[in-house]
Amino acid sequence: MLLKDRAYSELKRLIQDVTFEPGAFLSERQLAGQLGMSKTPVKAALERLEMEGFIAVSPQHGIVVRELSVHEVADQFEIRVALESHVLRSVAGRLTDEQASVLTASIRQQKQAAKRRDVAGLVALDAEFHMLFCEFHGNREITRVMSQLREKIHRVIGRVFQQLPERLVSSCEEHAAIVDAVLAGDADPAAQRMEEHLDYGRQFLLAPRGR
Repeated sequence: MLLKDRAYSELKRLIQDVTFEPGAFLSERQLAGQLGMSKTPVKAALERLEMEGFIAVSPQHGIVVRELSVHEVADQFEIRVALESHVLRSVAGRLTDEQASVLTASIRQQKQAAKRRDVAGLVALDAEFHMLFCEFHGNREITRVMSQLREKIHRVIGRVFQQLPERLVSSCEEHAAIVDAVLAGDADPAAQRMEEHLDYGRQFLLAPRGR
């Protein structure tokens, strides 16, 4: 892996797991030292992260970790509802036995993580769960767009689980209901359950801060 790619992956991980919190100021020199490399690959990584909306760079304020705006959160959930409901309608009743087993195994792992109150683990499993349907669908562009959306919203999904611990369990239950509908071939109910599932997160995130 090229140094600039390693720097990008590591810095994105630190932003996503909130080691670098929204609003934090970053320094190329300090980041280079932390990563054990020169400033050149770090600068290339930061340019890529800025382009993808993870950080903001300005002459006045320097490098700052961005918080997603209310409008960005709303826009992302709108796109996800459209894409994921379409995907579920397409795959409902059409999965192989192996794909069905992968989904049931995912639900089992999610429930175990929820029982342990493993927020980081459940955020990762949640992302994997939603991506599975896109992979089963087989449209590469949908999979690419969904992957980008999930990466951007990774931190805010974690915030929901941290601020609403009961959501750890209810989210798994909603996922299980989605899987049941998909495996039963109930396309419209599956899509509706997904829309309701995503709408819960959207409403929480768009509610006034300080909840």
